[in-house]
Amino acid sequence: MESAHSGNMKKFTGFTDHETFSRVPDSFFQYLLAEIDSADELKVTLYAIWRFEHMESRVRFLREKDFAEILPEPAAVLDQAVQRGTLLRAAPGASAGKGEEALYFLNSPRGRAAAEALSQGTWSPGSGPASFPPPERPNVFKLYEQNIGPLTPLLADALKDAEQTYPPEWIAEAINEAVLNNKRSWKYVEAILRRWKEEGHAKEQNRRDTEGLRGRDVTRKVEEFFKR
Repeated sequence: MESAHSGNMKKFTGFTDHETFSRVPDSFFQYLLAEIDSADELKVTLYAIWRFEHMESRVRFLREKDFAEILPEPAAVLDQAVQRGTLLRAAPGASAGKGEEALYFLNSPRGRAAAEALSQGTWSPGSGPASFPPPERPNVFKLYEQNIGPLTPLLADALKDAEQTYPPEWIAEAINEAVLNNKRSWKYVEAILRRWKEEGHAKEQNRRDTEGLRGRDVTRKVEEFFKR
């Protein structure tokens, strides 16, 4: 039987075989799914897990306004998530200026350490903008056709296999490098990917080095957790 609202429902076109997936902790399905009886709280919880999963920074947090993308007034629903214990809310310590907004962390070892550091005043997020949603991953099939050439069934299978082995960003960068070097072939792109996998990706190493420098301002407890 169709619901009364089905006539106004926007039809979902379906999942694709070239998109990324977000990891959801097993405890969400084992304990939380049966306990959460509010659709808005479920939205907030899943949205937070998705956002945290795609963040690359060592200290991962969200602000209340970050949730406005899914709820116009998320404050009350965030209170529910905090009371349930799925999210942690922490404000800067006494040494911080007045009016500093609270931050939300996932209730995980990483999140608990960061929330405690913020409350104790041993870590501060600074004055940077709120974190942004993860960008849409590049469609490697479209990138290939636009930059290398038409897809054959054999090449499509090769791209699917590559997506299981390499991050989508690597494939996009390798295709771009092939274009810059005027080597428009999948063999050349695949050779670049294999080299990065064996020798290490330069941008990934640079990112780790940068995060290591920034981590000096984080509390010792947070540092010990991140080194595990």
